[in-house]
Amino acid sequence: MAVKIENKTLDEERALYGLEYVQVENCKFQGPADGESALKECGVVEAKDSYFDLRYPLWHDRVVTLENCELTENCRAALWYSQNINIVNSKLHGIKALRECKNAVMRDCDIISPEFGWSTSGIRLTDSKAVGEYFMMRAKNLAIRRLDFKGKYSFQYVDDAIIMDSTLHTKDAFWHSKNVTVENCVVIGEYLGWYSKNLTFKNCTIIGTQPLCYCKNLKLIDCVMQDTDLSFERSEVYAVLRGKIDSIKNPTKGVIKAPEVGQIIRDDPCAKGKIFIDPNLMRGYRND
Repeated sequence: MAVKIENKTLDEERALYGLEYVQVENCKFQGPADGESALKECGVVEAKDSYFDLRYPLWHDRVVTLENCELTENCRAALWYSQNINIVNSKLHGIKALRECKNAVMRDCDIISPEFGWSTSGIRLTDSKAVGEYFMMRAKNLAIRRLDFKGKYSFQYVDDAIIMDSTLHTKDAFWHSKNVTVENCVVIGEYLGWYSKNLTFKNCTIIGTQPLCYCKNLKLIDCVMQDTDLSFERSEVYAVLRGKIDSIKNPTKGVIKAPEVGQIIRDDPCAKGKIFIDPNLMRGYRND
């Protein structure tokens, strides 16, 4: 039987600690007692139309649902070590809002959170916007769609991810990532994807200097690269590009096809990658 808490303000330490099934509606976790860990070690937590302004509220919970909730800047490290999470139409504005969690479905969320999503597994994020540094670092089994993201150092060390229909305004993204596919996205930022393995871009627009260096088994399928100089250095790359690329430098291995290349730099005897210029690729892109 659920314990139902409505229209309350709670600020004490571990206010609802260890409850097996708790429903929270139109409540506020704030106040002078400044207590931490309000809903720690619970079984099932369902929170709706509630306001979280205190630290560490949702740790080690078995099932968590948040609907129309706000987790403020003061709500630090909100969800850690929890699983089976469903978050809808909510604001997560505290640092380190999600970490070491499993199986979280998030939709229509507003995330402003440095160090969000570290070491998580099974995150499904759609129709959301996010701001932060080191977003999703070391996350595994990610599926993201229609995300508007701004911030540096995103998706580093990510393993097994698919990102679709999104705009990523980011720097040093996908460093050391493995088995990642990015499709129908715009990716804006410097030094994209260095040291990655099995990184694939499909129908993407990539903008920014020195992208995709030191990569293994890098693939670009029908992509546009704008303002991308010194691309593919020391990379193993297989690419079909649909627009001019400013410069290509010393690809180690593979094949790059483009309608126009501003400059090809070959000053490394180990750079054996092949480059083919085919103006028809530009026409094909324009006719798509």
